[in-house]
Amino acid sequence: MTSSSSTTSSIKRALGLALGALLLAAGPATGASRTEDLRAKAQAAIERRDPVSAEVMLRAAIKGGVSEDAVRAHLGEALLAQGDRAEARKVLEAGYFAPGTEALGWRVLGQIALAEGNLRRAANAFDTAIRVNPNDSDLWVAIASLRFSGGEQLQSVEAADRAVALDPKNARALAFRGLLIREQYGLAAALPWFEAGLKVRPDDPALLGEYAATLGDMGDYRAMLIVCRKLAQVDPRNPRPAFLQAVLAARAGQTDLARTILQRTGNAFRDMPAAILLTGVLEYRAGNTNVAVEQFDRLVRMQPDNLEARQMLLRALARQGVDQPLVARFDADAARGYATPYTLRLVGQSWRRLGDKARADALFARAAHPAAHGPVPLPTDFSAAVLGTAYADAPGQAQTAVPFIRALLQDGRKDEAQAVADRLRDANPGAAEAYLLAGDVRTMRGDAAGALADYQNGAAIRFNEPVLRRMDTTLRALGRTRDADAMTSRYLAQNPQSLLAMKLLAAAWAREPRPDAYRAVSRALAARGQPEPVH
Repeated sequence: MTSSSSTTSSIKRALGLALGALLLAAGPATGASRTEDLRAKAQAAIERRDPVSAEVMLRAAIKGGVSEDAVRAHLGEALLAQGDRAEARKVLEAGYFAPGTEALGWRVLGQIALAEGNLRRAANAFDTAIRVNPNDSDLWVAIASLRFSGGEQLQSVEAADRAVALDPKNARALAFRGLLIREQYGLAAALPWFEAGLKVRPDDPALLGEYAATLGDMGDYRAMLIVCRKLAQVDPRNPRPAFLQAVLAARAGQTDLARTILQRTGNAFRDMPAAILLTGVLEYRAGNTNVAVEQFDRLVRMQPDNLEARQMLLRALARQGVDQPLVARFDADAARGYATPYTLRLVGQSWRRLGDKARADALFARAAHPAAHGPVPLPTDFSAAVLGTAYADAPGQAQTAVPFIRALLQDGRKDEAQAVADRLRDANPGAAEAYLLAGDVRTMRGDAAGALADYQNGAAIRFNEPVLRRMDTTLRALGRTRDADAMTSRYLAQNPQSLLAMKLLAAAWAREPRPDAYRAVSRALAARGQPEPVH
């Protein structure tokens, strides 16, 4: 496929250069009008997802005498649209941007830096672009993306809102606002934004992909497949439809089909955590335990605090029957206060087979009587004294504050941890996670009311399952069961496939009791392969 695509691009470029030469020799045209016409045609080609034609058109014009500065910004945009960041940067940095194209040039430079993870460089480029043209809707979409990547969710919403206000028919702005709405309010609330974008650009691959993914997450699989088919038609080389269909097949228990479909994506999602997890699950189901272990181990190394990935790795190692590697990797997890009964049992079984009956019996006893607990700090390998030095250099940054807070909590210094968490929250008022962290420390200190206020502020920015779990637990701890039921029911209405929301409601309604509601949610869980909730 790579060879075919490369050949097609070469042919297009050759034809474009030839056509460009003919056009340049074809007759008179004033310099200014000719350049404006050239830019418009290049922009139109990029908009219809044909950046190769835009590139060859612009390069042919430069060979014919058009100033490179006059079309530099558009040529850089065409190259970036092809995924050639290095060449795009080379072109953009080789000279100046002609008057009227500066904002585009700096925006593209910022987009290159953002794609490469250089957020500071991207911010500087976007700041320059704003000074030139603060009313560029596409620029504000790029700024929204930058802010979201930097954890500034609230500021990202503000930028996306400005992009939509500047151009209500900007499909990119509508799509990104839909993504943020999905994070903020839920799946159902996001659908109208994607649909509005598709009315403007019905064949836009990115929009179709997000729309299909949202429909799938809502459980509307028939509609998802329809959208996937259209995405495959308008962008045949796009691997996302295959990935979404693999997820659908996996959810339906069709392991072989899911593996076959996923293989069609090649290496497109090799480093995407969700794809790594899916691959591991499918290989585990298919009996390829060694491959599953490799996938889960890779994901855990990428995301050491991903408890779901750690649980899956533990499960796969247990199936392998490798007791010594299992206890070496997971005995520390079993020692934690938040260890699940499943973890305790598997580690205990390995210790028993290794001959340490006392250690095994202790773990089995804990598994038989699991203790209820609230937030528990994840472990850190360094002392508070060591981490405090790094924190002092950058107190407003999560990468220094979070490990320091964990170390303080491990030492029992909860009040100091609260002060650090509050300082991080105040320094990052647009980051939902900063509010959750401050709320978690308050919960550990027994301040449920204060924790709820932090969780509510976080939920106003980004309302996902981690926020839901905290708010449901805290509301019930405060005796506000009706508020908890109403909030969790609203979340389930927006996210109808949320197993967590169903389990929280089932547990609450079994205790109250509300037999009719409990039976309804129990049936919904059973239909999704979940065991009947414990009364």
